[in-house]
Amino acid sequence: MTHDPLPITRIPRAGLPPYAVVVGDPARAAAVAALLDDAREVSYHREYRTFTGSWRGLPVTVASHGVGGPGAILLFQELADAGVRTILRFGTAGAMRPGIGDGDLVIAEAAVRDDGVTQQILPPEYPAVATPEAVLALQRAAREQGAPHHRGVVWTRAVFQPGLIPLTSYEGAGLAAIEMELSALFVAGGLRGLTTGGVLVIDGANADELVDEEATGGYNPHRDAVAAGVERGSVVALEALRLLASEDAR
Repeated sequence: MTHDPLPITRIPRAGLPPYAVVVGDPARAAAVAALLDDAREVSYHREYRTFTGSWRGLPVTVASHGVGGPGAILLFQELADAGVRTILRFGTAGAMRPGIGDGDLVIAEAAVRDDGVTQQILPPEYPAVATPEAVLALQRAAREQGAPHHRGVVWTRAVFQPGLIPLTSYEGAGLAAIEMELSALFVAGGLRGLTTGGVLVIDGANADELVDEEATGGYNPHRDAVAAGVERGSVVALEALRLLASEDAR
């Protein structure tokens, strides 16, 4: 790898594996990297922590992007600059559709662009959509892992504070979950010709709790059901990368 890093994330300009899992939390990046063979940390600057290693023989990159679309899109852009061509986001989200429970996975088909950054890049009519092959790879991996999962459109929202999220505009729209970064990834992927997808672990929030701060009882995503979902989701994301690489090789 070159020793001349990119300016924002400080990741190497070349030499990273082209298949990447991205997460919000630097500690989660380390936890996912711990599942890899020959994992090593290649950079850690601000919220951007990056590892390389191999998953079942496939060289992969694992990196964190912090909270929110404006900071996350900087990582996505610099990963693309460094030669990464496939990016899957693995994160947590609040459920918005009945029947989606704690620890379940939501595989994003598309995202509402309410992220606070892509509106300054492209008109709102430009869609934020996952690559179909990534959706199918994540779904197959979830099935193979026996992980409860759902597919749907997610709401990427710059404000994710209980009590500050009006849901009336999307009530009855069938959205699956709410999170903070996926639409930024999908737009960046569309602009750069990347393969992109997202799988989210539901951490217990629901629509009623999101609009009523008192109903949360103190929002707490650090529970056993969520932790189990994160463990399953880590494997699902990595395995989906392997499935996508296998298709690319054909």
